Amino acid sequence: MLRNPKLEEFQMDTKPPRKSFQHKFSDFLHNDETGTILGRTPESWSKILVFYTIFYAALIALFAICMVTFLQQFINPRVPRLQQEYSVIGTSPGLGFRPLPADVRSTLIYYKGTGYESYKFWEDQLIDFLSVYKKKGQTAGTGQNIFNCDFRNPPPPGKVCDVDIRSWDPCIEENHFSFHKSSPCIFLKLNRIYGWRPEFFDDLASLPRDMPDDLVSYITNATANNRDYANMVWVSCQGETPADREMLGPISYLPYPGFPGYFYPYENAEGYLSPLVAIHLQSPKTGIILNIECRAWAKNIRYDRREKLGVVHFELMLE
Repeated sequence: MLRNPKLEEFQMDTKPPRKSFQHKFSDFLHNDETGTILGRTPESWSKILVFYTIFYAALIALFAICMVTFLQQFINPRVPRLQQEYSVIGTSPGLGFRPLPADVRSTLIYYKGTGYESYKFWEDQLIDFLSVYKKKGQTAGTGQNIFNCDFRNPPPPGKVCDVDIRSWDPCIEENHFSFHKSSPCIFLKLNRIYGWRPEFFDDLASLPRDMPDDLVSYITNATANNRDYANMVWVSCQGETPADREMLGPISYLPYPGFPGYFYPYENAEGYLSPLVAIHLQSPKTGIILNIECRAWAKNIRYDRREKLGVVHFELMLE
């Protein structure tokens, strides 16, 4: 039978053979038919590369500009951006005391007897705290910018005042800070506020009425001989209640009852040492808890027990 030449022949599509995993992976890496590499053509890869190069270059440049601007304008390692009334600390400094109890919630200084092991913890606390004062090489700048200040010789630019604690007998390490005699020494410091300047009581008429009589007497005698001594942030310590005052006994202050004005303002200078006052509790009553309050006196130091401004409280118990 002859075939009709006008009839067309059709070829039926057949199912392509299944490719192996190795063949598929090879095509993914480089497909010879489509020219793709890793699933994309070279043209597509080049567009992606150019886009992300520009994108990340712009991102890095923007981040660098922001960091440089921020560091230059807002961050200074020695000068806080927010100061005094604009800061959390405020404009009225508080007082701190050393040694501190191991429990941060406690303010009780307690030891039993006069044996070394009894008061060793408190002595070690003071030795560690005073190490930068006793060994000037441990301070920043190895103590090279420390200046021997006095009321008529304030520190020159770039210098800081020295705090020489070596002559504060009996409140010295060699004497165990008098702990072994049941007459301990407690050290006071005024909290640092950048740029804060104390306003002094420059005449006796300006002294507060609630200032203790013994401090008023000291100020009267000191300023009568040298008016420069009026430039002090004065300090007084006493028992909180009449019973505490009776049991506390006499107190002596080293080197004097106050922080000299030439230590201020605090400007975070390298090697700066906060001035200290050592109070020597000469004969406190043993076997009873004594509540002690120390207060700093200046015209611009606010006194507030609740907010702990210008005042510090601690307890002492000796057995």
